[in-house]
Amino acid sequence: MPTDIVMPQMGESIVEGTITKWLKKPGDKIQRDEPLFEISTDKVDAEIPAPASGVLQDIKVAEGATVQVNTVVGTIAADGEAAAAPKPAPAAEKNVASPNATPAPAPATAKAQPVPAQPVAAREEDEHARSSPLVRKIAREHDVDLSQVEGTGLGGRITKQDILAFIEGQSRAPVMEPGETGVSPVQPSEDARRPTVSAAAPAPAPRPSPAAAVIPGDLVPLTNMRKIIAQRMIESRRTSAHVHCMFEVDLTRIVNLRNKLKSGFEQRNGARLTFMPFFVRAAIIALQQFPIVNASTEAEGIRYHRHVNVGIAVALDWGLIVPVLKNADELNFLGLQRGITDLGERARNKKLKPEEVEGSTFTVTNPGQFGAVFGLPIINQPNSAIMGVGGITKTPLVVTDADGNDSIAIRSVVHLTLGYDHRLIDGAVADQFMAFVKKTLEGWGEDVG
Repeated sequence: MPTDIVMPQMGESIVEGTITKWLKKPGDKIQRDEPLFEISTDKVDAEIPAPASGVLQDIKVAEGATVQVNTVVGTIAADGEAAAAPKPAPAAEKNVASPNATPAPAPATAKAQPVPAQPVAAREEDEHARSSPLVRKIAREHDVDLSQVEGTGLGGRITKQDILAFIEGQSRAPVMEPGETGVSPVQPSEDARRPTVSAAAPAPAPRPSPAAAVIPGDLVPLTNMRKIIAQRMIESRRTSAHVHCMFEVDLTRIVNLRNKLKSGFEQRNGARLTFMPFFVRAAIIALQQFPIVNASTEAEGIRYHRHVNVGIAVALDWGLIVPVLKNADELNFLGLQRGITDLGERARNKKLKPEEVEGSTFTVTNPGQFGAVFGLPIINQPNSAIMGVGGITKTPLVVTDADGNDSIAIRSVVHLTLGYDHRLIDGAVADQFMAFVKKTLEGWGEDVG
């Protein structure tokens, strides 16, 4: 009996979802819990696992279509059922009818089509096992066959650096002009993006060329995530009375501490020691001293939250998402580092759950990772404040010693900004809050584990 594949309900308030990509095609063998298709909702983008093992028999909802939750989007047949009642023809016709599918060419002979089928399917399974969604997306955008890319990651896994290095090497040879490096909301079908001939297989009948990459002058529709970001940014500007303040922080003590401890920290804990938990921990300590900064408006009142739920803004190649580290005030430094790393990795791999992007009380964003000196971020509703972390740079500063003598020294400096809602937070409170963050960072004395 075939197993129905349904659009899952990714949270109580979510009533529909958009299928952004099928990771398998009709006829492919799949294992239970193997990523099957990708969806986009008003909360998260996520990979949806297969509900059963077998063969993907039918795709009922094409890429780009939005359907209600619990709608059947495809079916999985057991291996025996698929052999007894093959359905490749109807599935192929359905794909051809899909607006995102590439029409299959007329076969030159009755035996022309099946020749490359097995190598392609085997290659796809290998590529999926050896690469992340981000790597596969980059490969599709640049028309790269991942079987040609040597992976340097664990077990031969292809990393982002591997695919970018391969593309850079190709760019020196005369190739088709690539499109923009940003994410294109309109993607050609899997067959159109995939090289049609493997090295060992004979050439099949001619096929239509892949859809052209997005170039300046093209008009493409907004992705679902881009629409949501646009809507929420405008709503935040209309809702909150945005004001910003900026503080310069001497981070030399922490930079030296991290350089000294990072190797041992990773060996002991299995996690990289980054700067983000230092900033998050300093913010938590300050929020406990100034609870209004951790509050939010509610009806005609102010809601003072019992815990600090820190939203950590994560930049994705296809947008931005803010996963939430719940009850961060109860975590030690190591817990903060592990939580931040985990949320970031799962955000980039589309593994977040809807409840993990809800309930923040304060947000931290890090434009400095891209080289910005500082940023003036928009408040993440319904928060009342957001802290922006600039880049850490070496700067000559006037340093005063214990005896009051001044000297000029090279110091590691970061610029922190606080965007706050002036309806709740006065400028004096915002400045005192940031002064407390500065003092905590410059005089850091906590054990980092």
